[in-house]
Amino acid sequence: MPEPPRPENGTTRSTSATISPNILRYLTRITGEYGVDLRPELTQVGLTETLMGSAALRVSYRQGSTVIRRAVELTGDENLGLRVGAAQHLTAWGLLGFAMLASDTLQAAIEAGVRFQNVSGAMTVWSAGREDSAYVVRADLPDPMIDPNVAVFLVEEAFSSVVTLARLAAGADLAPQEVHFAFPAPRDVQPFRDLFRCPLHFGASGNRLVVPQTWISRPMPGRDPVTCASTLELLEAQMASRRRQQDLLEVLEISVAQSLPVVPSFSEQARRHASSERTLRRRLADCGTSYEAIVEGVRRERVEQLLHRPRLTLREVARQAGFSDERALRRAVRRWHGMAPLQLREGILSADGGTGTPGTSPEMT
Repeated sequence: MPEPPRPENGTTRSTSATISPNILRYLTRITGEYGVDLRPELTQVGLTETLMGSAALRVSYRQGSTVIRRAVELTGDENLGLRVGAAQHLTAWGLLGFAMLASDTLQAAIEAGVRFQNVSGAMTVWSAGREDSAYVVRADLPDPMIDPNVAVFLVEEAFSSVVTLARLAAGADLAPQEVHFAFPAPRDVQPFRDLFRCPLHFGASGNRLVVPQTWISRPMPGRDPVTCASTLELLEAQMASRRRQQDLLEVLEISVAQSLPVVPSFSEQARRHASSERTLRRRLADCGTSYEAIVEGVRRERVEQLLHRPRLTLREVARQAGFSDERALRRAVRRWHGMAPLQLREGILSADGGTGTPGTSPEMT
């Protein structure tokens, strides 16, 4: 599946709160078994206990990635994603889980999951279909620049949850024909063998799970055409509502990104959308975010993009990202990443292999 497009206007919608927080809820439960309390990490990204208990809550990709990265660090468990995925139940996927249970075949259930992945809380990009004579489920990362530990967690969680839920829905003896992981083999492969019960391939060209032909067309135990059809109709309505929310968030992010270093006022954004300020705030609240959070997210993404350019001074980075001065930039970067801008730049350039996009100003230390 091709890599999702990355707009050139400085936003990838990773700051928008559009993801159901199923993974974070199960992550909190599993890390608690290690004696790790994730509440401080959740609070740091604006997710209080009250919010986490809300069925309407949506989180951003960036919020989720930040909490996952810290959970992996705090537990020291390189197989944390496997454990989080294996702990899930179809009820965690809400209406989608119900539709999958009522699907006619396992293939129909998988295709429903792919079709409505945006309402399931998925943080990978799912696709499925026939490749030669095999039926393959793929899990791709939406952002190639994601932290490597978070990337491994997300792929582990993705395939672990799919196999776990497929067994719950179709039969406990289901096992993939083989599974391919794009990341290198971990130190301990046994948890993967125990969970997937099939040949494993690490360091592969992509993340692929091959479903055996004997299972793909097998009738589902809970199949019910009427229930499935009515549930899919409800999911279509949810998707339509979600698209309207995402469209609003994308338009606002693009507007802010294209206006930097000047940030349009909220009243100006309301005028652009032929809306009152009260109505626009309510629409953003329905999306689980605010205009201030959108501005903060776009600025953060712009700073990270600019720090890839090693010849830009911090003063110029601050100016282009819309900060009043370097001190404001330093405070923001420390709040986002827990480190100084130059430390963050060193990490970014190290991950890039020591190269970056040439800028126009000499380096300032």
